[in-house]
Amino acid sequence: MKEPNDQDTDGGKSDRSKSSDKRSSKSESKCKLRQEDNNFVVKTTDDTLTEGEESYFEEDSDLEDLEGSSSSFPYDDTESGPASREPPGQPAEEAEEEPKKKISESFFYDYNELASMPFVTPNSNIPLDFLVLVHSFGYDCRKRANLQLLDSDTMMYIAGNQLILLNFKTKEQIYLRSSSGQGIGVIGVHPHKTYFTVAEKGSFPKIIIYEYPSLRPYRILQDGTEKAYAYVDFNYNGTLLASVGSSPDYTLTIWDWKEEQPILRKKAFSLDVFKVTFNPEDDEQLTTAGSGHIKFWEMAYTFTGLKLQGSLGRFGKTTATDIEGYMELPDGKVLSGSEWGNLLLWEASLIKVELCRSGMKPCHHGPINQITLDEGEVITAGSDGCIRIWDFETIDTADTVDDTGLLEIEPINELQVDKNVKLFSLIKINAPGYNLWLAQDANGAIWKLDLSFSNITQDPECLFSFHSEAIEAMATSPLTYLMATTALDCSVRIYDFASKNPLTQMKFKQGGTALTWVPRIVSYSGAQIAVGFEDGVVRILELYDPKGLTIFAGRKKVPDVDIFLKHVFKPHTAQVTALAYERDAEVLATGSKDQTVFFFEVEKNYKPVGYINTPGPVCQLIWSSILHPDSTLLIFCENGYVLEAPCPTIKEEEKDRDVVSYEIHDMCLKCFHFTSVKSKILRLIEIEKREKQKELKAKEREERIKKLIEEMGEDAEKEFQEEEEEEEEEPLPEIFIPPNPSPILCGFYSGPGKFWVSLGGYDAGFLYHCEFPLCDKSSNFEEQRDEPFDFRFLEDTEENPIQTIIFSFSQTMMFCGMRNGAIRVYILNQNEPLLSSLEDYWHFSIHDNDYGCVKSMVTSFDDRFLITAGADNNIFVFTIFSELEFLKIVKAKVPSPKFGIETQPPTEDIEDPKAYSIENARKKREHDKLMKEMEELKAGKREQIQALRNTFWKLIEMNKELPEHMQFKRTDFDLDSKIRAEIDRKTVHKIHQLEKELAWEKEKHYLGLKKVQNRFRDPLENDTIVVYAIQTDHKISSYRLVKPSKYSKHKRASQSERRMSKLDRFEKEGSGKRDSQRETGGSISVQEEPMIEKGKKFRPKTLSEIMIQNQIEKTRKLIQQAERAQQKIQQRKKEWEELYKSKPDDDYEDPKDVQAIKEAQVYMGDFNLKTAADYKIPEHMRINAAKKEEELGQLVSMVHGKKMHMNKCILSLRDLKVAVIEEIQCLVQELKNIQSTLDISKHIPIPQVPQIHPEEVPEKRFHYDEETLKKFKRRHMKIQEKKLSHVEHGSIGSGRGFLKLSSGKDGDVTTRDSLSRSSRASTFSLDLPKPVEFEKAEPTEVELEIMKRDEIKHLYMQEYLTNRIKELIVTFDAELRLLRHQKLKLDTQMKLSDLHHVTLFQEILLLKNFEKQENILQERVNACDKEEQDMQWKINELLKEMEERKNEINKLQEQEKSLYSGFQIALGENNKFANFLMKVLKKKIKRVKKKEVEGDADEDEESEESSEDESSLESDEEESGSEDEVFDDSICPTNCDKGLFELAIQLREKRLDIEEALVEEKKTVDNLKKEYDTLSKKVKIVAMNLNAAEEALEAYQREKQQQLNELLVVLPLKLHQIEYMQSGEIPHDLSGALVFSNQSLGRLQARIIQLHEENSRQQKLNKECRERRKRLIREKREMVKTIRKMEETVRQLMIDKFGRVIDLEALQTLSVNTTLEELKIRKLRKELNNAKEMKMWEEKIAQLRWEIMMKTKEHTKKLHQMNDLCIEKKKLDTRLNTLQNQQGNAFQSLRKADIVAREKMAELVEAQAERILALKEEIALLRKKGGLILPPILATQKNE
Repeated sequence: MKEPNDQDTDGGKSDRSKSSDKRSSKSESKCKLRQEDNNFVVKTTDDTLTEGEESYFEEDSDLEDLEGSSSSFPYDDTESGPASREPPGQPAEEAEEEPKKKISESFFYDYNELASMPFVTPNSNIPLDFLVLVHSFGYDCRKRANLQLLDSDTMMYIAGNQLILLNFKTKEQIYLRSSSGQGIGVIGVHPHKTYFTVAEKGSFPKIIIYEYPSLRPYRILQDGTEKAYAYVDFNYNGTLLASVGSSPDYTLTIWDWKEEQPILRKKAFSLDVFKVTFNPEDDEQLTTAGSGHIKFWEMAYTFTGLKLQGSLGRFGKTTATDIEGYMELPDGKVLSGSEWGNLLLWEASLIKVELCRSGMKPCHHGPINQITLDEGEVITAGSDGCIRIWDFETIDTADTVDDTGLLEIEPINELQVDKNVKLFSLIKINAPGYNLWLAQDANGAIWKLDLSFSNITQDPECLFSFHSEAIEAMATSPLTYLMATTALDCSVRIYDFASKNPLTQMKFKQGGTALTWVPRIVSYSGAQIAVGFEDGVVRILELYDPKGLTIFAGRKKVPDVDIFLKHVFKPHTAQVTALAYERDAEVLATGSKDQTVFFFEVEKNYKPVGYINTPGPVCQLIWSSILHPDSTLLIFCENGYVLEAPCPTIKEEEKDRDVVSYEIHDMCLKCFHFTSVKSKILRLIEIEKREKQKELKAKEREERIKKLIEEMGEDAEKEFQEEEEEEEEEPLPEIFIPPNPSPILCGFYSGPGKFWVSLGGYDAGFLYHCEFPLCDKSSNFEEQRDEPFDFRFLEDTEENPIQTIIFSFSQTMMFCGMRNGAIRVYILNQNEPLLSSLEDYWHFSIHDNDYGCVKSMVTSFDDRFLITAGADNNIFVFTIFSELEFLKIVKAKVPSPKFGIETQPPTEDIEDPKAYSIENARKKREHDKLMKEMEELKAGKREQIQALRNTFWKLIEMNKELPEHMQFKRTDFDLDSKIRAEIDRKTVHKIHQLEKELAWEKEKHYLGLKKVQNRFRDPLENDTIVVYAIQTDHKISSYRLVKPSKYSKHKRASQSERRMSKLDRFEKEGSGKRDSQRETGGSISVQEEPMIEKGKKFRPKTLSEIMIQNQIEKTRKLIQQAERAQQKIQQRKKEWEELYKSKPDDDYEDPKDVQAIKEAQVYMGDFNLKTAADYKIPEHMRINAAKKEEELGQLVSMVHGKKMHMNKCILSLRDLKVAVIEEIQCLVQELKNIQSTLDISKHIPIPQVPQIHPEEVPEKRFHYDEETLKKFKRRHMKIQEKKLSHVEHGSIGSGRGFLKLSSGKDGDVTTRDSLSRSSRASTFSLDLPKPVEFEKAEPTEVELEIMKRDEIKHLYMQEYLTNRIKELIVTFDAELRLLRHQKLKLDTQMKLSDLHHVTLFQEILLLKNFEKQENILQERVNACDKEEQDMQWKINELLKEMEERKNEINKLQEQEKSLYSGFQIALGENNKFANFLMKVLKKKIKRVKKKEVEGDADEDEESEESSEDESSLESDEEESGSEDEVFDDSICPTNCDKGLFELAIQLREKRLDIEEALVEEKKTVDNLKKEYDTLSKKVKIVAMNLNAAEEALEAYQREKQQQLNELLVVLPLKLHQIEYMQSGEIPHDLSGALVFSNQSLGRLQARIIQLHEENSRQQKLNKECRERRKRLIREKREMVKTIRKMEETVRQLMIDKFGRVIDLEALQTLSVNTTLEELKIRKLRKELNNAKEMKMWEEKIAQLRWEIMMKTKEHTKKLHQMNDLCIEKKKLDTRLNTLQNQQGNAFQSLRKADIVAREKMAELVEAQAERILALKEEIALLRKKGGLILPPILATQKNE
């Protein structure tokens, strides 16, 4: 081992040992002082920090950082050299006021003062270098970035609390210890390889920057995170350092590391951050990535200073992923990996594209852990062990092509490193001319890779191999310096720790969990080790030196050690946790988590002895030493139980054979169930502490009393007692027992029946001394509660318990492995089991403090070395301090191989983790043996029952042969009817129970059957039916048809929206126009208003209503007549206008004719093929994917229909065969009956009845019955028996004799025996009596004649029936051959259709590729066409509007002419003022124009202003031109008619209005013309664009057609169809041939004749048209003359009838005055309504009068009744008075009894009234909330 500055004197050692225990307190005080000294700096940072950000300070905030360092003030001092580093002696206040100086470039820290040192208890004689690290065999391969390269030979990695610098050529290691002693988080290397960083773990850990190669600490960065650093990275120039912390703060810090100052600081994220890096092209950009995120950072200058701004990457549609590897691209984009192996390209915090390989395969199978850019190539390393090289330009310019966001690319090169490799990081080796890399393998290796990918590329080389999982166990050889380790990575490794070399390794299927070296008593050469595994298997491995074998002679590479599998057995079903050999090495004990301990006899090849059950999972086994009188096994269980078992007695083989299980029941076990006593111990310690305090206080009190008495006298004692009474003691700690028992970690024997134990959890911090109680077999371990009788306090182990304890061979040292990875050594006195001296110890952190728990510790056989193994995959080798001088350590000696080991057959290993254990194998063997015996017994009983059953059935048969009156009934055979009823009842019950038990299985299999049917049978429409001929070998099979696929019969919107051709559009528009004209011409809009309500429609009408209706009808008819005449006139005008418009010009040509002529000129004499370069695809022949799919669907449906028809024919043929067979069976039966009467010599051979083959009725395969199911079951059982027999033969020897299943051969023999016995039983028969035979009498002559006639008849019928059968067979065979011939033809068509189907499918695929671009081009054409149509419509609208404006101008001009002509007529002839008045009329006057309407456009205003200027100029010119003719038009000349003068003035105003209107109309026409010109230009441009788009579409269609032409089409031809001959032979090269249909060829030949006939026909038609034209011209001239004559006649008739020419149209359209007629109708309606209302009111008055009369009558009637009642009352009063006067005087006075009764009644009434009042009060009280319920009011006794 080498360490930097390893120059320490003895004095230095003592100083360190004294000061090491006070280091933590000094560091705390230093921190406090530093915080107080730097208050100013803290305030300034608080003022400038926002949200966790820090600004950069030029001043240093930390000057002092090391405890007691002589160089802790790094100032520049040019005069002083390196030896004088003391700071100037100036006060602290002055130093604060002066500006801080920068750190000197030549300043270095002292490594010895920084590095953590071992802790040694003060005043002990233990040296600091008690253990010295000499080598490390481990590597934390799963730690991120745990492989760095310092130069071409030296690599660097972290191992626990050490930083190891390894020269991978010389294998030399250099160690740097962590400064905190709590572990190292991450390391990094400067870009120039001159510095490297060590970022540590702990409380506010440091980042130490070392200079390389001097390894001196150069800078220390502090307060960057709270617990640990996760990653560090330098920028490209190495001037800045970025660090990111781990949980809980995740702080991102940017450092000016040379000045030890943070520049910026911010929280990176709320989850784990894996990595932080600078952008190589821009130092102001950083990237962090980690758990489920990636974040992009930028240093930005704001108004508050420099800030660190982060932008979180948004995954969008992509699933969020952990990002391990990423890379910054030069343009700012970032390329990252993903968990599923694809590459993600980030831009502006978003995923631009996701990259994968072709076929949607991921770039790597698993996470991508590193991405690097090297020499213009992107290198990716993944967990799949592959390195792939990608093109940088392809990735940099990648972009999405569809909605999936994926882009497929392929790597340039790739390298598969090896199987079971998981690459974690790559580092390039700076070797000129080579492209070599170092790779960190997360499966425990460091690889050297050559990525040059040339002809001389080297294969991947594994430089170092380590354990990749936690090391579970370790052991050393008892003879030499060999060490064996096993771990959860399924490997066992052998090391030579003296020469620091790993020797060999062996891989297994499961991870190793326990290991021990076999004692020398068993293997004298010390060449065997025992290893336990996760699956419960124990393997005995033997080591040997292969160089001693003769078969290795001549080989170049021979390993130093080889491993041979000696024994293998499986005692447990869970992982093996402990292995221990008995002190005499006679017994091996194995413990497991399955709560068992198994014992093996070592001498007899590890024969199993037995096992015992334990109350918990076993964690440690220790045999007693030779100092104990008996050999006992100490068993530690995890759940607090400790057992002591004696050595088991070994039974003889004969007695052991009959044992069913290996469990040992009679073993006397001692048990100790640990109960927590820690709270009691703490209570005792507290009591002792208080007693000591009391004694001290008592002494102090006596001294104070003496002093007070001396000073104050006797009163002082009373005051002191009062003060003492006020003090109260605090309560003692309560007794606490944890609810869950503390786990036992380790322990060891201290004496017979006594042991020490270390626990975790609550009871940690002590070593407990325990003693077993006496053995009591009847006691229950779970109820047992035991306490230790002694304990030892262990300092600083409450949170860090002892995980493992071992002793040196001399028993003078106790080595303890701690949970936090530290090592503790206690120096003991010899032969001291009580451990009284556990106060002085040596303590040092070596493994990782977080996950480096010490799993195993061993010492060498001579106590010179200590080896520790931890859960952090690290193995450290230490030399133990000794005062003796040892000889030089030599290389470990490997045992020589045993004689004949090379010829020894290899032991068969147990690789199946589900293999039976020893106990389970024995139980299985016994169970199989028992089952075999039971099966044999059952088989015997079955044979007996079968024999009885056969006898019974024979008796039943005999009974049936007896006459009916002698037969027994079936019930007579029943011995007892109740028995049969009970059996039937039980059978039904069992069947019901079995149905219930199998209901789930039944439903499961039913659902499985339904799924299979739905998947395979339901889609099948027709299964294959094979119909066989009867006599011949011909057969015909139907088509196996699946239900037709549902092709989409509707065109897709994107494909169906195709542009119509111009000709079709023209025709459509023309027909639409004609239809619209027809509709407008034929429809007459008549406005009908309903005059009468619908409700009164069928009511009889009054006279007034009839009058109104007649008036309305009359008016309506007049209006309709006038409108009809007007419409007729308008319609006639329109027809004339359209007729004149449709009149063609003299040079007009029909567009159809022009197009036809053009096509004829282009295509005349030319039949364009589709393969021609200038082939233009017609509009109706253009194809797309939708049309092709429709065509494919039609083909499929047609094929399906033909196949269905053929299947129906074959099915009918099958039915015919069934009918024929049935008829033949009937005929054969009849033939047999006939032959039964004939002599045998006259028999004709009976034709064989045809059979229905299974292929002819395939549907019967799905019909099953009980017999079918039984056959299937028997066949299935045979298959299973065969499989079992194969398995049993294959499994012989696999369980090392512990698992021997029953042989299949025995079962077969048993089956054969049982079958033979049953067959013998079935052949057993009874001797039945034969029926009695009677002699027959001879027939008479008549009978002989009848028999002869019958014989002739029967012979004829025999021949006829035979011929009929043959006829049926021949007819059926003929039908089958005929149908077979038809099917062969159909098969040929079907094959052609299949070929056509393939072609169509290829065309569909091709068309789908063209579809997208074609849709784009078609949409462009449609858009241009639509735009052209819209502009054409606008032009048409403009032309219509211009035409209307021109008509308006013509009308205005006509109005102006009529105005002049009318004024001329008004002037009359010879009027002398005519010229004057005409001048007045024609005078141009400048009139003020009306105000323009608001909201007009600016252009209109400008045009109007310009027109005003022009008009004013014109008027001025005219006025100037007529100055000589000035006259006054405001005064009427004398003798001039004033009426004419005023008329001239009025007409002048009208003329001016007309002229203004004309000017406006002309302006509008001009504007319309301009707009028309503009639109015409646009139409031309759009037409050009449309033509270009159509040409592009046509070119694309041509390209598509060319691609379609390139598809290969298979077309079978016969020889007579080939007409392409050369010299009378078919040429070899048919590429120039053309496949042409006869129909098309005939059509072309016929077309030639048609064209000749059409030509002659067109010439004849042309001649006829010329003659017709001449005739029409003559008729036109005659019609013109006729029209003129008729017009003159009409004019003359008008003058004769009306005296002048009138307007006939106005006369025809003359109508009634509609206003007057409407007023008349309204008047009539009003009168009618008034009359109705008056009648209604009269009816109401009459009704009310009638009601008043009825009320009066009723009132009168009631008055009469009242009068009668009054009279009757008067009569009754008179009669009553008379009766009272007639009564006697005796009854005038009241009796006494009546008076008493009246009084009682009065009292009763009063009492009831009182009770009623009381009840009312009670009810009112109860209605209120909270009312009290009073007792009921009782009546008095008197009232009762």
